[in-house]
Amino acid sequence: MPEHLPRLRFDIEFLPSPVAQRPGLMLRDPFGYSDSTLIIPPALIQSLRCFDGEQTDLDLRQMLTQSTGELEVGDLVEHLITTLDNGGFLLTQRFEELRDISHRQFAESPVRLASHAGAAYPDDESELRELLTDYLSTPENGPADAATLVGIAAPHISPEGGWETYREAFRALSPNVLELPSADRARGEKVFIILGTSHYGEPGRFGLTRKNFLTPLGEAHTETAWVDWLAQQAPDAVLMEDYCHAVEHSIEFQVVFLQSLFGPSVRILPILCGSFALSMSAARKPEDDDAIRAFLESLGALVVRERTRPCFVLGADMAHMGRRYGDRAVRVGDEAMGEVAQRDHARIARLSQGDAEGFWDLVRQNEDDLKWCGTAPFYTFLRAAQPASGLLRRYQQWNIDDASVVSFAAMAFHR
Repeated sequence: MPEHLPRLRFDIEFLPSPVAQRPGLMLRDPFGYSDSTLIIPPALIQSLRCFDGEQTDLDLRQMLTQSTGELEVGDLVEHLITTLDNGGFLLTQRFEELRDISHRQFAESPVRLASHAGAAYPDDESELRELLTDYLSTPENGPADAATLVGIAAPHISPEGGWETYREAFRALSPNVLELPSADRARGEKVFIILGTSHYGEPGRFGLTRKNFLTPLGEAHTETAWVDWLAQQAPDAVLMEDYCHAVEHSIEFQVVFLQSLFGPSVRILPILCGSFALSMSAARKPEDDDAIRAFLESLGALVVRERTRPCFVLGADMAHMGRRYGDRAVRVGDEAMGEVAQRDHARIARLSQGDAEGFWDLVRQNEDDLKWCGTAPFYTFLRAAQPASGLLRRYQQWNIDDASVVSFAAMAFHR
């Protein structure tokens, strides 16, 4: 009796193989439930279609026979199923075990560990300090006016690819940003509200955590009283102790740069912003969702209540174009990327004007065919902080691979 094959997980990443000697399709688990990385050879790629929960092992045998030209494929069938299952790529008991272990480890950990140290940036403290000092030296623009600064926008692309834009964003934060007016000093220290793109989280929800962020530079302290207040005020919008924090890079990179400037124990409020795609597809504004509106209003009320203590830091990339994102191949300097730059700057102009509705109208065009992953952090910031103006300090496009481009910018916003 043929057996139905398990379904392939929807949330795994499919990328072209980065190894020239091993062409094919690379499978990777962005949630970190498994550290396995698989490269499926070209002849086997089509066989992944059989793992849809509907087809059977006989269907897989037939497809492999056609694609390989071999009649005896029984061992290959068994090897493919076992390898996918052991790697946690199938919706099976093995995946559930790996997921439960990862979630439990995050819940039990007293801190949020630096999951990208040693990969996206050095895990050695002295080496990291030296690199960040080099990254942040000789900015093109001077610091912003600390008295009126509401926040900055920085990339969350790999620091190696976007360091010049990171530099222009974080050098807007002059040392006296931490100097509070006497009327606000009794409230506590400066807190950086970090709005990061939630690449893996639930749409329309905000991931919070009470955990401090541990990096090679030290331990950044999360303002837990603010976390608790937001969770109480907007419970339907908040995912508390969201596991996505364990693997997400959009906040981690900002913490490292902040620590380099202001010391390891800098105070933060880390917020992962889930996509507003559901609002876009329904032709609505994000705040038409009651849960989202409650969170935006609560965050705005927090900013008003705490006066000059909060300073926003956005970890938000912009357009994602090219083969990796389902488009034709593109490179920086192409005519197509020139057109993307024009459209990006139109949105940036709305951001600079503090125009949330105008920004959302542009994003909604063609259901955001530019694929701005930073839309939710930007919109959340505009609604909660209500900046009067913004200044573009640098705009950049970067080939994340030979056929795909990501755009991002450094901005400073003022009240």
